[in-house]
Amino acid sequence: MNQTNLKIGQLIAQIRQERHLTQAEFAKKVGTSQSAINRIEHGGQNLSLETLGRISDVLNKQLISINQGGLNLRIEGGNQLSGEITLKTSKNSAVSLLCASLLNYGVTRFKSFPRIEEVYRIIEVLESIGVSVKWFANNDIEIRRPAKLNIENINKVSAKKTRSVLMLLGPLIHEFKEFKLPYAGGCKLGRRTVNPHLFALEELGVNIQTKNETYAISVKKKSTDRIVLYERGDTVTSNIIMALARFRGPTIINFGSANYAIQDVCLYLEKLGIKIDGIGQTTLTIKGVEGPIRKNISFSPSEDPIEAMFFITAAVCTNSTITIRRVPIDFVAIELLKLKKMGLKFNMSERYKADNGFTDLVDLKIYKHDYRLEAVEDSIHSQPYPGLNADNLPYFVPISVIAKGRTLIHDWMYDNRAIYYTELTKIGAQIELADPHRVYINGPSTFKPADVVCPPALRPASLLLIGMLAAHGISILRNVYTINRGYEDLAERLNNLGAKITVLHEV
Repeated sequence: MNQTNLKIGQLIAQIRQERHLTQAEFAKKVGTSQSAINRIEHGGQNLSLETLGRISDVLNKQLISINQGGLNLRIEGGNQLSGEITLKTSKNSAVSLLCASLLNYGVTRFKSFPRIEEVYRIIEVLESIGVSVKWFANNDIEIRRPAKLNIENINKVSAKKTRSVLMLLGPLIHEFKEFKLPYAGGCKLGRRTVNPHLFALEELGVNIQTKNETYAISVKKKSTDRIVLYERGDTVTSNIIMALARFRGPTIINFGSANYAIQDVCLYLEKLGIKIDGIGQTTLTIKGVEGPIRKNISFSPSEDPIEAMFFITAAVCTNSTITIRRVPIDFVAIELLKLKKMGLKFNMSERYKADNGFTDLVDLKIYKHDYRLEAVEDSIHSQPYPGLNADNLPYFVPISVIAKGRTLIHDWMYDNRAIYYTELTKIGAQIELADPHRVYINGPSTFKPADVVCPPALRPASLLLIGMLAAHGISILRNVYTINRGYEDLAERLNNLGAKITVLHEV
């Protein structure tokens, strides 16, 4: 039996059941027979692109990324959005937590996990080394790891598609004296050094050599009372926290990131019995557990502030009034202040706690601005938390396009990402590239429809989608795998707000 057909069939059956459809009801909607659906769900029938497209449409769920680039969006722009949207849980938290789950020899159940391509890639890596991963209703996910991981069997193709694979280093140093990991991939944002990971793990007796697109790791574990991080990055902070989870300690981490994904990792590890002081701060003290950890636990990651910024920006660029539910306010507070100074009106509910019991949420209402926004005088740039989030910075580009005045966006953190912002000139923006890190935006401009291929970077690709929502006319956004790495059911959710987006299943 074709194993690919079987996996797709099992996924179709699972989603059909989650939609509360019988095989007969589902067959009628797809336009085929119940026996055909039965064969499909048991892996006994080859599936054409057309059939996959029909099934995806009926289930309101993208089943696979056809050729990882054959999926396109047709956007009928110029429509105002309205209504409300509830945020999904954080992509960055999810991939970090999947890596952290390897520390637990018991059963981990994560609640309301995002079904996105980045998560799928890490799951494929985990499954390849022997981890059992099972999805349930409401996007809950259960992780069961074996007593011994088969690291030699690691899925190199999936690993190379995500930078998050680096966060396997921290858990794996407790299991192997020597092992290899494929080079980390992800968005193409220029050279992104892994030195901060290497320098931090060296303090714990880990040596990492780079050979033939592979990291060769050797481990002679040693403890230390303090580690100063070379860079305040999210993945390196998560990595070193996971590594210290199996050292008795206490060990102090200086100059760590305090961002939302790190907070979720710390909260999860506390459920495993690791003691962590300073959650939400740049100095952390970790008291780990030396032996294997065996606990059956559930954990709920918090909502995604980057998704919040996406919907804020979509509302602003389409001059719409919408309500965004469950916004992690501390991670968009600076962004909202800058928008307020530009003239945007909004209000928010009282704070309440996320399901993780720690993160503060609000319900946020964005109001129409009737194109009266003014550019800020100072440059807009990111800073480590609690500053403006680096992943939120790109969304000020399309907002600045419709604001009156000249705006400088300084994207100092990533090489070349600012270059991708100039893609918005294809849909009517006036953007001047000063250097690989800075762009000047002259506004206001009117977005125009176009036929454009997504750039190979998540945030810049999502900016094109937002601009096309605002442009009067028909646009085609091609090869949207990049966007699907970070956002779940985005077309459907935007359509629920009044957008007109059609998913095109094409080769």
